[in-house]
Amino acid sequence: MGRIATIIEFSAIAFWMAGCSVFPPKMKPAFHDYTLDYHTPVDASLQAKLEALDAGLRARFGVGPEQTAVGLLDLKGLRLAMIHPDRGEYAASVPKIGILLAYFQAHPEAATDLDPRTRHELGLMIKASSNEMATRFSRELGLKAIQAVLDSYHFYDADHGGGLWVGKHYGRSEERYGDPVGNNSHAATIRQLLRFYLLLEQGRLISPAASQTMREIFASPDIPHDDIKFVRGLAGRNVQIRRKWGSWENWLHDTAVVTGPGRHYVLAALTRHPRGDEYLVELARAVDDLMQAGPAATP
Repeated sequence: MGRIATIIEFSAIAFWMAGCSVFPPKMKPAFHDYTLDYHTPVDASLQAKLEALDAGLRARFGVGPEQTAVGLLDLKGLRLAMIHPDRGEYAASVPKIGILLAYFQAHPEAATDLDPRTRHELGLMIKASSNEMATRFSRELGLKAIQAVLDSYHFYDADHGGGLWVGKHYGRSEERYGDPVGNNSHAATIRQLLRFYLLLEQGRLISPAASQTMREIFASPDIPHDDIKFVRGLAGRNVQIRRKWGSWENWLHDTAVVTGPGRHYVLAALTRHPRGDEYLVELARAVDDLMQAGPAATP
């Protein structure tokens, strides 16, 4: 009987181990299959709240309705809200995210084998917004090649207001290609910025491994955040921020993925006003309060 019991026991263990292998190793996040395109509806409640926040801040800082464009994508609740989502804007340094994407497209090995120096330099381009590093990589890749990568993901659509555009090096250069809609050397729309960060969070830019490495470059813990715009607004709030900001004259922008207890969202705002930075600071605070309150929050 002892030998038979032992055989039965081992058979049960083998069956249990085989059965374990059929269970998924990890559940996908709810937003993994979410699609943001020109037909994606906004959430009526969140839309009303975002519009109210924008109107209140514009009144406070004397900003006109044509001087802001804002987008908010709640990755936990799968809720979307956008103001002027397809209005092409001069985007200053924000389109440097396109240079990062094109680098990983041109160097697929970098997804899993990126040398520390290049990782740091890409981090300087993204997190510290170094024009020197951006120009180094854009010259290496070529402007038309960078835009071809962006176009391959449909990040620019002239029939829908434009999108992400990199048409000039971030340094002295005679080479320039204006975007077809606004003739901007660097351009963006809110919808396409939200799409970029969504696809990055989903692991769908280049490959899951490349997306992960790009997210690490956005984080770059060895490089401090510039304490302006969204970062200043979210200071002391126990959140992680992966962002790309941009500033040129009165074009003052910020874009970010924000993760913290009970919230995970993408926020993007493009402003054209001398007090745009102040607007961005207060917008980040107000939106984070809204995201912490959850779907039941009132305007």
